[in-house]
Amino acid sequence: MDKLRDFLKSWPGRILLILCLSPLALLGIESYFQSGVDPNRIAQVGEASVGLSEYQTAVNSRRAEILDQLDDASLLNEDVLHEQVLKGLIDRTLLEQQAGKLGMTVSDDTINRLLRQEDIFKDENGGFSNEQFSNFLRQRGMNKDQLFAEFRNQLSLDQLNASIVGTAIYPMKAVNQLIDLQLEARNIWLHRFNWQDYQQQVKLSKTDLQAYYDANKETLKSAAMVDLAYIKLSPAAIKVDSVTDEELQQQYEGFKQGLAVVDERKISQILLTGTDAKMQADKIKARLAKGESFAAIAKKESDDPSGSSGGAIGSFNSSVFGSDAAAVEKALDGLSVGDVTAPIKTSFGYQIFTVTEDNGSKVPSLDSMRAELTAKAKEYKRQSIYADKVTAINDLAADGFSIADIAQQENVALKRIIDYRKENNTSVLAQPAIIKQAFDEFTIQDQAVTTGIEIGEGMAWVQPSNYRPTKTLTLAAATPLITQTLRQQKASALALKDAKKVAAGIKTAADINKQAVSFQALGEINRQTPLLTDKERSLAFSKQAAVNDIVALAGETEMGATVIAGDTIKTQQQSQLSDLEKSQTAAIIRDNLGQDQLQDYLDYLRLLYKVEINEANMAGARGR
Repeated sequence: MDKLRDFLKSWPGRILLILCLSPLALLGIESYFQSGVDPNRIAQVGEASVGLSEYQTAVNSRRAEILDQLDDASLLNEDVLHEQVLKGLIDRTLLEQQAGKLGMTVSDDTINRLLRQEDIFKDENGGFSNEQFSNFLRQRGMNKDQLFAEFRNQLSLDQLNASIVGTAIYPMKAVNQLIDLQLEARNIWLHRFNWQDYQQQVKLSKTDLQAYYDANKETLKSAAMVDLAYIKLSPAAIKVDSVTDEELQQQYEGFKQGLAVVDERKISQILLTGTDAKMQADKIKARLAKGESFAAIAKKESDDPSGSSGGAIGSFNSSVFGSDAAAVEKALDGLSVGDVTAPIKTSFGYQIFTVTEDNGSKVPSLDSMRAELTAKAKEYKRQSIYADKVTAINDLAADGFSIADIAQQENVALKRIIDYRKENNTSVLAQPAIIKQAFDEFTIQDQAVTTGIEIGEGMAWVQPSNYRPTKTLTLAAATPLITQTLRQQKASALALKDAKKVAAGIKTAADINKQAVSFQALGEINRQTPLLTDKERSLAFSKQAAVNDIVALAGETEMGATVIAGDTIKTQQQSQLSDLEKSQTAAIIRDNLGQDQLQDYLDYLRLLYKVEINEANMAGARGR
């Protein structure tokens, strides 16, 4: 197994497990082996096809990867997942065909040489082992020709990838210039003109509204919405007030089993039966307390056959005591050699026990762990009640009960969200998994209650009603949105006009305090400052000022318009990055440029090879 893991970490091993091309990283080699086997097609790419089973395997593999990184499974967007996987499969198929067309291939000698270097295929003497190689192929259900074909195919893709991504050029001079930009700093004085202060000056006519509507009609659409009733349940909402002694004992037993400790104490007993057993037991206990020999009393007084051997019965065995085991074990709990229990009433009569020998490991007593065990017992009980409640709610939902009836029957708070949106959802239930279920065609049509949807540490059940699909808004319906948009645009234009007037009046630093508006002195800031918005940062460093002088700049910004006065832009003489860090920065930039080039190349290949997606099979694969 160690050799296998080492192999899979090696260069040839990675060919079998991952795909080196970034846009293709969604795929696993297992899905690729199935290509062409399944007659059902998801997509036709030139003369090749993407099979349904290949697609489903890739989706499942990618989903598992994402869920390993997510604490909340409801945050997974299934639609985006399917789109990314399909794109990755199509991109790979495009590149495979192009690599073949360009004659990119790798010889058997090269593949043989690479495989012979791997430890997983070597024998004890370090030579190549045909037996181990055969076992490797057999475990994966493939033959040598198939393995070589896959290696050859992947290496060809790597060649094509390197020929595209590896040609990206970004000289070190440009890297240094980029770093220098990040080191720029200047003193800034700022005043913001908020558009809201100008909106009363804006006059809108019906002609303005109509013109905007005609120009933007296709974008003025209502959001798909439903009214959502829902309930939520989490283990934390389950109240557990107390636990029984039996539940506490179960936790203690589990704790001891987890320690893998066996009670090796040897015990002896005195059994007393008959109508006066209790009285006899109390008298014997008193005699033992005064120091009489336990073994001697057992031989003379015990009604059990073990009395002949001084009461010795070996190690404690719960099966011997049946329903009395818990009471006996509790009495023995914490006893050391020589200690004697009080008389215990059991189904046999009254019994007194003593510990005669202890060869086992010491285990904390139940009493010493009571607080910890109580907490564990409560949590176990809470989780059990929670699981039962989830099952009960799911059963009620499956039986067609409304969410209001379920909430009442299970004593769970019913909540509602009016105008629950499919897009741009910012509600308390904005998880993609909830949105997908709330707008499921079947759920909407039947106004059904969904089964439990995992969200964070709990579950949610939703029931949509009053579905309103997306549609183009009428002018009347769009008027409030258009009015708000135009008012902000025109008010921002008025704000910018005043901002430019102020900027025009600033020629020197002394002019800043002569303006009718007050400026905020921000001090020396750089391009990374959080004190400015994105547009303000761009404006602040857009123009240099003469030495010992300032420059005033005005521009439209997120809140309306801003005037920025700044002195000379200064750049640190010494970069904080070492030569190695600069080289690493350049490599990252070049790689990003290379990926952009690869995407451009894939767009070009889509013009060469016709791509057709089978929407019916896609819908079926997505469960629609």
